[in-house]
Amino acid sequence: MREVADLVVVGAGAAGLMAAIHAAERGVGRTLVFERSRDGGRKILISGGGRCNVLPSRLDPADFVTASSPNSLRKLLLSWPLAEQRRYFEKVLDIPLALEEETGKLFPVSNKARHVRDRLVEAARDHGADFHFEHSVEGLRQDPDGLWTLDVTPMGTVRSRAVLLATGGLSVPATGSDGTGLRILEGLGHTIHDLYPALTPLTADPPPHGELAGISLDVTMTAPRAPRRPTVRGGFLFTHRGWSGPTVLNLSHIAIRGEGEGLLEVRWSHESAEEWDRRLRDAGQEEGASVPVGGFVRRALPQRLADRLLHEAGVPPETPLARFPRADRERLSALLGAYPLPWTGDEGYRKAEVTGGGLALAEVHPKRLESRSHPGLFLAGELLDAFGPIGGYNFAWAWATGRMAGRGAADYLRQHDSGGGG
Repeated sequence: MREVADLVVVGAGAAGLMAAIHAAERGVGRTLVFERSRDGGRKILISGGGRCNVLPSRLDPADFVTASSPNSLRKLLLSWPLAEQRRYFEKVLDIPLALEEETGKLFPVSNKARHVRDRLVEAARDHGADFHFEHSVEGLRQDPDGLWTLDVTPMGTVRSRAVLLATGGLSVPATGSDGTGLRILEGLGHTIHDLYPALTPLTADPPPHGELAGISLDVTMTAPRAPRRPTVRGGFLFTHRGWSGPTVLNLSHIAIRGEGEGLLEVRWSHESAEEWDRRLRDAGQEEGASVPVGGFVRRALPQRLADRLLHEAGVPPETPLARFPRADRERLSALLGAYPLPWTGDEGYRKAEVTGGGLALAEVHPKRLESRSHPGLFLAGELLDAFGPIGGYNFAWAWATGRMAGRGAADYLRQHDSGGGG
């Protein structure tokens, strides 16, 4: 006998859980949630080092990336303002949040990601959602009568009046993300913008800085040839295979997509090449002949990095500042203030925080996230063509789109129950 539901939510990650809560609380009837992992919310559990960075402390749509309309992205993201999202977590879900001043991130006071995941599942269940873990949706089709048929392993065939896909993308496949939802959408005729790993570490073969692995520092990175010259400031980490840290992750999509010839530049101490040139010149006049260039640079940077840059510039560390040749000074200044990162590859989806690209935003209704071509199909989260920087931005996107899609599905079902049109 076929299972019959009013709404099926596919995926119990951040967006799917929020969608299930907001759909079920509106009394949509029988709501089934299918999740291929054993307990759902796997990315919630690993985020923030197991603490879960629930939200950022500020939210600007201009920080997000999409190949769709930026205006569409803006409307979706701001459909649930940040202050209201925070209030919901704290007052409705009873998850108090605390600001981490250094990073501007909001974490649960408990510092436990499992607390966040479990409370979301509990809230959905409280409203009547029926969870089926270790159940995978392998196929989806709309029948002539407008109902949906889902092929679910191991349950079999399920029919539903509406379906909400929140299956995520391809990032961190160990959590269960394998792109099934994207393949289903493409099979239904939807436009999927080119997919790529985003917010992922960069690599080089051979790795030029392998001996610096483990060094971390605060830097400024920019993509000077990319549109709008994006610039970010924050942590940078040398790895055995290349580079990571917030700055690298947040600009990795530019390298991967080849925008602006993929050129990324690093200011190792936030100062430009011109500022470094002036500092070195002035120091030579003020500090006298006894101060070596190497000692001066090591004051600003970790010693191993300073020595590596001096070596690349061909500058002996013992060179007195007062007798520092202009050509050598300018060459060193360029490496200190505009270092071209020599990446050749990336860590891919295995370590990517999110999937770039996805379902074109033009193909969903901007106020309910319903497919324009398939009535009764709703989409949310990482499936959609948008992502933000690290720091809770992508959770904010998941919460906002999950809420909108869940409410949209509930309204769709109520409207059809009352005899209204689509």
